[in-house]
Amino acid sequence: MPTKIRLQRKGKKGQPFYHLVVADGRAPRDGRFIERLGTYNPMTHPATIEINFDRSLYWVQVGAQPTDTARSILSNKGVMLKHHLLKGVKKGALTEEQVEEKFQEWLKEKDAKLEQSKKDADLSDKEKRKQQLEAERKINESRAEEIAKKRAKENLKMEEKKAEVDAPPAGEIATPEEAKPDEETKAPEVKAEEKVSEEKASEEKASEEKAEETGKEE
Repeated sequence: MPTKIRLQRKGKKGQPFYHLVVADGRAPRDGRFIERLGTYNPMTHPATIEINFDRSLYWVQVGAQPTDTARSILSNKGVMLKHHLLKGVKKGALTEEQVEEKFQEWLKEKDAKLEQSKKDADLSDKEKRKQQLEAERKINESRAEEIAKKRAKENLKMEEKKAEVDAPPAGEIATPEEAKPDEETKAPEVKAEEKVSEEKASEEKASEEKAEETGKEE
């Protein structure tokens, strides 16, 4: 079987990490390999790819067959494009200078797209963060409003209880009907006192007149 370029899984469960390797097609997926060409980490955004470009191009040129995923990784780094352009040199359709010029143009376009993709990702992250903060603010405002309502109810209950404690017992409040007999009772007492005062005044006057008459007789 032909030599293959494929991924060899590493990393922990739920956190995959891959090595890009050249291996015999008959070897197990994660078994022995001939050469390691680079690494691939799909857990980052965008995915992190690091390869030895020259060695990867060499193995493609000598006939190593990349798997679908390995081909995508090599294409992402321009290995497959460079391999295609170099075929044109062998056919006489292109010169090596033209190949290098075309490849550098492709790299510039790719870098520009990658940079724009990162900016878009950053803006997306900022927008998501902004939305999260706005949602948290609304939740906090709602909670604060509920707490304020609860405290207002508690304060109202406390005021009602305080009013009940300060109010006199119902039996101690005199009604107008109950107050009238007291006034009527006080009236005769006042009249009796006035009568006694008048009697005393009459007696004193009579005593004075008698004393005057006695003085005249003497």
